Amino acid sequence: MPAACAQTLHATTRVLALAGSVDEVLTNIRNWVMGILAGLATVFLSIGGVRYVMGGGDPGEIEKAKTAFKAAGIGYALAALAPLVVTVLKGIVGA
Repeated sequence: MPAACAQTLHATTRVLALAGSVDEVLTNIRNWVMGILAGLATVFLSIGGVRYVMGGGDPGEIEKAKTAFKAAGIGYALAALAPLVVTVLKGIVGA
């Protein structure tokens, strides 16, 4: 490949994201994981609430609502533990 073509290809390369350090990458991952888990937990909490209200005393629907509430609780707990997981990863990586 001629040198002019190589320089042209190199000049058109764009960097879309640049992380300053591993610490920054792990912090960004933590923030994304916490946001996704909290969002999903909120969806399950809403579904559980709607099922409970619309169940009309049906024991099957009440059980499904309780299951959705449990899933929401687990999701919120995992979102709360995300910083701990990132701290462990930082210790492993040495950041």
